Amino acid sequence: MESITKNRQSATALRAMIGRAYGADRIPEGEGWAAELGNGWFNVAYRIRLRDGAEVVVKVAPPPRVEVMTYEREAMPTELRTLDLLRTHTSVPVPAVDFADRSREVCDADYFFMPYIDGDNLGVIAKQLPAAERDALMEQVGAANREINSVRGQGFGPLAGPGDPSWRRVFTGMVEDVLADGERRGVDLGWDYDTVRATLAAHAGSLDEVTEPRLVEWDLWAGNVMVRDGRIAAVIDHERAFFGDPLIESGFAGTQMADFGHAVPFMRGYGHPELTGTQQVRRRLYCLYLVLIMVIETVFRGHTDSKQYDWARVRLDEAMALFGHVRR
Repeated sequence: MESITKNRQSATALRAMIGRAYGADRIPEGEGWAAELGNGWFNVAYRIRLRDGAEVVVKVAPPPRVEVMTYEREAMPTELRTLDLLRTHTSVPVPAVDFADRSREVCDADYFFMPYIDGDNLGVIAKQLPAAERDALMEQVGAANREINSVRGQGFGPLAGPGDPSWRRVFTGMVEDVLADGERRGVDLGWDYDTVRATLAAHAGSLDEVTEPRLVEWDLWAGNVMVRDGRIAAVIDHERAFFGDPLIESGFAGTQMADFGHAVPFMRGYGHPELTGTQQVRRRLYCLYLVLIMVIETVFRGHTDSKQYDWARVRLDEAMALFGHVRR
């Protein structure tokens, strides 16, 4: 995926980063030792073959001169905190962190190295799989997501804190940040921004049912799952995690909007019963939040075509229709 947030590095810079992480004796020589991994939307990542043949991945945060959305600030420190929490408190397979550097001495942004995960990206291969095999893997994703959500926080909000006891206050603030980003950059939603705000306010009472902060990935879709031999090999890309309501996880999105996929296998693996009325309202608010981001981020990422924007605009109409609003 192409985005101006991808902070591509020269071979010289990559060698300097490798030397800092693994030592001068493991810096690769010659050609063909680095290849960009193309599935990501935000950070740039390279598959690196070290001089001794070991394969690793380096992930580099966006360049400091590029404006990102408010919720994307400090994304790499968030990912590192999430990886530590998951390795410490769960059995969910995640990459190890070999080395992380925030000094900006050899690279203009944060970066970290991890071992290369040998496996297939579920988001890439899902359509090629028999339905039963695909559903079985999504059940595993649901079970893993439930284990991730078992990690409790001291308050709602960013992993770095300080934490807030009110999920309503935190979530409505998250939506306001996204709307403010869109207004600042003049993004056309097809809806008046204040109409969206009023919709959120009218249904915000459903958020008060959530009283216990849980670790949520938010971005745990098939494209962030690596599989091998019919099992999850690793869950990747943890930069959007926070303490919130588990129902905001992407695996539940299909319960309200069919274009986000069939939720039944995920929910079966998760062990979640059919959503109650209040839960459905919350999930619709979370769908609204997601599609607002999908519309607005196209401007921040400098998309050169309107494919995602057009698709997300239709989804935004559908999300507003869930609350009885029809665009005229």
